[in-house]
Amino acid sequence: MRKVRLLAVLSVFALSSLLFADQVVLSNGDRLTGTITKSDGKTLVIKTDLAGDVTVPWTAVQSLTSAAPLHVATATKTVVGPVTTTDGSLAVSTTPGGPVDVPKAEVTALRNAAEQAAYEKSLHPTLLQGWNGGANIGFALTGGNSETKNLAIAFTADRKTSHDEIALYVNTIYATNDAAGATPSVTANATQGGARYDRNLSKRLFAYGSADFQTDALQNLNLRSVLGGGLGFHAIATDRTTLDFLGGLNYTKENYVGLDRNFAALTLGEELKHKLGASTVLAEKLYFFPDLNDTSEFRGTFNIGTITKISKWLGWQNAFGDIYVTNPPAGKKQNDLQLTTGINVSFTH
Repeated sequence: MRKVRLLAVLSVFALSSLLFADQVVLSNGDRLTGTITKSDGKTLVIKTDLAGDVTVPWTAVQSLTSAAPLHVATATKTVVGPVTTTDGSLAVSTTPGGPVDVPKAEVTALRNAAEQAAYEKSLHPTLLQGWNGGANIGFALTGGNSETKNLAIAFTADRKTSHDEIALYVNTIYATNDAAGATPSVTANATQGGARYDRNLSKRLFAYGSADFQTDALQNLNLRSVLGGGLGFHAIATDRTTLDFLGGLNYTKENYVGLDRNFAALTLGEELKHKLGASTVLAEKLYFFPDLNDTSEFRGTFNIGTITKISKWLGWQNAFGDIYVTNPPAGKKQNDLQLTTGINVSFTH
């Protein structure tokens, strides 16, 4: 008798959990039970008790039922309420307006209460919220037949919202040859840093303003300041790949040892980011700065690197950079190359 009562109680609890859980039925007949969290119109995420977050293609969803209200968005409206699926449409039981049918093909987003709150917060973040970035550190030391030290440090930070983006960067490299009689004893001493602000004008077009600064002791460059702005175009914008083209004007001020130059120049560039597999990201930038006062003179920069994630916050980075100047001071070379490798420590705020 006790076993019968126990089975009856367990059956009631099991039935209650099903009644108060969301359900998703896939086109192949599979059924998922849990809590529907979000969809972007391409995939749907449901949090299950045993498997955690499960992501399925939106096109593979045959029907769904939610016990709690969901925010269902289309290109023109958002309706809120518990959802069921009938005849290829989502029936949203709004209050007090009654059921509203939304064609499944027109759904651009679907969120539960927690995801909707996070989405609304992301629309108007404070200046200290939404930052992602990291620091790259590389160090080499030799002794015995050679006496050298090499230190490379870089920092990047990026804050991206639905309408704008702020990017910051600093990198520096310092190297010495401490062997007796070595000339020069300092073999590298260069620092770069800057910031850029992008403002979306449309889905593809954006305006930008930038400020970049550089010093290079071995090229006798005390300071190069470049202030610019212009327009950019998002040629590719997917989860795996982004490709931007930029064009504009800048004002360059260069102070070398015994030489000052000020001139206006064009800014022509492209920036690429691409995910190589699940853990590696490749980033590449190429820029040309033709001098408007003398079109035979220009400066070019090229940077490429990879970061491979080892853990959530730790990775391995490799970076190569080249700065080319057509008219360096007398006795100095036109190219400055940098190749660094080391660990990457990332952060999110």
